[in-house]
Amino acid sequence: MAHAYREITLIIGKSRIGAAERHSRPVVDPATGETIGELPIATADDIRAAAETAGRAYEQWRKTSSHQRQSILRGAAAALRARREELAWTITTEQGKPLAESRGEIEASAETFEWFADEARRSYGRIIPSRFPGNRQLVEIEPVGPVAAFAPWNFPLINSIRKIAPALAAGCSIVIKPAEETPGATLIAVECLLEAGLPEGVVNVLYGNPAEISEGLIRSPEIRKISFTGSVPVGQSLAALAATHGKRSTMELGGHAPVIVLDDVDTAQVAAMAAAGKFRNAGQVCNGATRFYVQRGVYDAFLAAFADHARAIVVGDGRKDGVQMGPLANDRRVLAMERFTADARRRGGGVVGGERLGNAGNFFQPTIFHDLDPKADAYHTEPFGPLALVAPFDEEAEALQRANDINVGLSSFVFSDSAKRQRRMIDGLQAGLVGVNTFTVSFPETPFGGIKESGHGHEGGSEGLEPYLVKKFVHVA
Repeated sequence: MAHAYREITLIIGKSRIGAAERHSRPVVDPATGETIGELPIATADDIRAAAETAGRAYEQWRKTSSHQRQSILRGAAAALRARREELAWTITTEQGKPLAESRGEIEASAETFEWFADEARRSYGRIIPSRFPGNRQLVEIEPVGPVAAFAPWNFPLINSIRKIAPALAAGCSIVIKPAEETPGATLIAVECLLEAGLPEGVVNVLYGNPAEISEGLIRSPEIRKISFTGSVPVGQSLAALAATHGKRSTMELGGHAPVIVLDDVDTAQVAAMAAAGKFRNAGQVCNGATRFYVQRGVYDAFLAAFADHARAIVVGDGRKDGVQMGPLANDRRVLAMERFTADARRRGGGVVGGERLGNAGNFFQPTIFHDLDPKADAYHTEPFGPLALVAPFDEEAEALQRANDINVGLSSFVFSDSAKRQRRMIDGLQAGLVGVNTFTVSFPETPFGGIKESGHGHEGGSEGLEPYLVKKFVHVA
């Protein structure tokens, strides 16, 4: 069932500022190329007002009991589920993924609200026995303060919720800038929070010029913490600016995940799992599998089965029944896929797929590069699209060397039926997330974060609340 695409507005306290009141840019359906809405561009005054509003709202929100914060977040989770079909249609229409994947993102978002609702009740201080008779030593927990958060377009709802939920649970207010390509889902989530009783001004939403908004918020004296999910270069720039102003940051940056397939597995089963994991969300997944290193004894069988599964994937408009992979979220990603493919062909690698599909929309074939020169561009730059690289190896040490020979370390995967071999791979892989015989490494209750240039800090789990809290030591003599 189709739904009307909602009006896009800035949210600053009680104010709702639409495209008619500001310069605007179109919001485009990636499946058709058609304009579905207009996005208002925040002015410098809007950015300043959002930071000031968050600062004022924080002084009241921080005093709200953890029980009340829990109730509001749980109410928002229920409201998300009640609006599931509207939300799924919105996500698919502005981002492209099939409706089934959008519904899964909504459920994960609701569970994230619920997890952090309960974490609000579990943020404890502690008592430290004093060396002095009659004295007390306490460690108290307080919210860090107003937060500036920046979320990308690949998972437009959950990426925003992963920042909003812990901030609110901790007692922080927040100004969030979701991606300009995918604005609608976050606005619906904010409506759900307000329906659940969140005071206006605790969550504020800006869209516009990303560099102008990020710099304006980070420089604002009200803002005490930064949270960013996105590319390595942008994240490093924002982290440097935050450090200049003495503000803590959480950076969830790029990945280029290796997959090591050892020769003791059911090759057909792993190939089917690989296709489902790789081409989910058209490969636009920061912790998704990209570089497949397959032991030579099963290499040919794996490659053949993997290629067959890739060719069989039904690509089309994510709102239509039977579609397994939608369009890429924007034309920039299609152009990137074309550049990677041209480079692979120049270098003599094997290419399965590698073509744009249709005359409208951002559709690209599920694509596999195999037996490719390790110097190829796709090995050194995260493709962030429906593109997998497959290469053989002989010894475990060779697989680990190739898996770790990169500047990022978000996720990694290993497939083996041997507990000893699994342990060696887990110990050797340099990544913040390791999946063993699975491509699923993210849940609301588990920490999500990388090493190397994949960033610092965590989202999810009890670790996800910590960046939004500060500790105050109190010594009572």
